[in-house]
Amino acid sequence: MAISVVVIDDHPAITAGIRAWYAQATPAIEVVAEGTTPDVAWSPPGDTADVVVLDLNLDGTASSYQHTVRRLVDAGRRVIVYTMRDGQDVAMSCLDLGVAAFVTKAEGHEHLVAATVAAAENRPYLPPALAGAIAANREPLRPQLSEREREVLELWFQSESKQLVADRMNITPRTVGTYLDRVRLKYANVGRPAPTKAALLARAVQDGIVDLGEL
Repeated sequence: MAISVVVIDDHPAITAGIRAWYAQATPAIEVVAEGTTPDVAWSPPGDTADVVVLDLNLDGTASSYQHTVRRLVDAGRRVIVYTMRDGQDVAMSCLDLGVAAFVTKAEGHEHLVAATVAAAENRPYLPPALAGAIAANREPLRPQLSEREREVLELWFQSESKQLVADRMNITPRTVGTYLDRVRLKYANVGRPAPTKAALLARAVQDGIVDLGEL
């Protein structure tokens, strides 16, 4: 079954390009809806799409992107920000809000397609611009993680599901979830929330738990 995507962008040429890239992708990716405002993500068939591709600069302004991103993420949508903006602050803000990936338009089709597949499979993806923003953003407050928590994190970043981590560690998926919940709580307690897999990966890279070169 094809990965379904809703594209929110106010430049027809960009939308047409995205459609063309997805049409040639493997696995199959289908744009089921597109529009110039976030409303398209809340109406059929966009409301059931696997992934939401969102431009931050709709109508020439990015003033309301935080509200839009937060609303989509809070509803459980897997959001890929696809934007001309490449600032570190914007990238980290989007990760903190819970997006699945942050891809700049300068990075082209290769990274957008890969990020879309990763988001649909609930895997993190680090295109160059995001990797650079994470590496440059060293936060001073680091939670104290146990060796077991670190092991679960590392395996989870390499896997598509908690079940695969559980199989490799000979524990139950519920136990894997418990470890991840503990890690998220520890990050929240030091003021660095990590609500999604992508955000948690960013924290782990910042704190040296995972090496960017290994990803």
